[in-house]
Amino acid sequence: MRRILIWLPLLLFAAFIGLFASGLFQPDDRIIQSRLVGQPLPDFDLPAAASDRPGLGSRDMAGGKPRLLNIFASWCVPCAVEAPQLMALKRAGVAIDAIAIRDARSDVDAFLARNGNPYQRIGLDARSAVQIALGSSGVPETFVIDGRGRIAYQHIGEIRADDVPTILARLEDAR
Repeated sequence: MRRILIWLPLLLFAAFIGLFASGLFQPDDRIIQSRLVGQPLPDFDLPAAASDRPGLGSRDMAGGKPRLLNIFASWCVPCAVEAPQLMALKRAGVAIDAIAIRDARSDVDAFLARNGNPYQRIGLDARSAVQIALGSSGVPETFVIDGRGRIAYQHIGEIRADDVPTILARLEDAR
């Protein structure tokens, strides 16, 4: 019995190293699947976040055609990084609405003046209540909304140039 007890710490250490090593070599699934994909948008009605755009409500998103809903903030650096891709999507004829979170109208106006304004409507979510209801984990985040107001796809993080074809395909699938 003493011989087993002497080797027990070494066996436990070896088991821990084996467990750690197996975690290093297993493929990591970095895609976060939203539980809201396929579900209708939660009800919301937000005031305008920019001086020259109306506010946004969930009813605005069920107009019969698919559109993008972009969650952003003026203080968000990746949001500025994705601005050229959003402008490219707008030039491609994509309807884009937005929700600015924890922001001020003057800051949103300055952000849009610097980076361009691809949005038709921008709602101000001052307390992130709508963002949380959408299951959004941060900014930027973009949702493809089908013509009935249902979430068809969720893109987490900034949209990069190589993401644009995927988003266009998801918009086409949402028709």
